[in-house]
Amino acid sequence: MLILRSGQRTAEQVEGRQTRHSFSFGSAYDPDNLRFGLLVCHNDDLIAPGYGYDEHPHSHLEVVTWVLEGALSHRDSRGNTGELLAGQAQVMSAGDGLRHSETVDPAAGTTRFIQAWVLPDEPGGEPRYSTGSFALDASWTPVAAGTGHDAAARLRAGGATLWAARPGAGELLTVPSTPFAHLFVASGTARLSHDGGTVDLDAGDAVRFRDEQAEVVTATASELLLWTFA
Repeated sequence: MLILRSGQRTAEQVEGRQTRHSFSFGSAYDPDNLRFGLLVCHNDDLIAPGYGYDEHPHSHLEVVTWVLEGALSHRDSRGNTGELLAGQAQVMSAGDGLRHSETVDPAAGTTRFIQAWVLPDEPGGEPRYSTGSFALDASWTPVAAGTGHDAAARLRAGGATLWAARPGAGELLTVPSTPFAHLFVASGTARLSHDGGTVDLDAGDAVRFRDEQAEVVTATASELLLWTFA
C-alpha cells in the first residue's frame, strides 16, 4: 500500500486554472511514477469561469472525466460538443486521434473535475464518447467500466472500472482485493483500516493497493473515487 498525500502531488498553476497531478506529467517528469496498472494520469482540476484548456490532441487513450462541481464544456475537431455537470462521467475513447478543448462557461461558476487517462486494450480505432449521470449513495456505484459491470459510461479497457460513492459520516466501504486499486478522497475525511492498522485520510489524499483489501470509514460526509483493475 502506498499513500500519496494531497500536498505531495505536483501542482501546476496558470491563469484561471490549478491542476494537481498524481502521476508524472508534462514538465514534472518522474520516471518512478509513470503509471499504476492501466492508470497513467489522475488530475484534479479547479478552473475559474471563462478559463480552461484550449484545443489539444489525444490518441490511444481512454480519457475519463468526472465533474465534482460546476460545469465543463467540451468541443472536439470532429464537431462534437457538450457540457458535463456534477455527477456526470464521460469516457472519451481517443482512438486513432482527435483534438478537443475543455472550458468553463463564464456563467457556469468555478468548476472542479477529476480526469484520468487509462490505457485501452488495443490502440487505435474510431474515436467515440460514452456518458452517464449518477445519483450516488453510500455504496460503490460503477460510473465507467470496461466489462463485467453495468456502467453507462463504457471503457475500451476490459478490466478497468471507476467507482464512486458519497457516504455519510461513519459509513463503511470496502476496497476490494484486485491486482491494482486506486482510492481517491475527493472531499471529506476518512479513516483507512488495513493490515491491523489505521490511517487518517484527508481530501486530496490517494492510496494505491496491490492485491490488498482494506476498509474505509468516513469521518465526515465524503465523496470517494476508486479505480480497480482486474
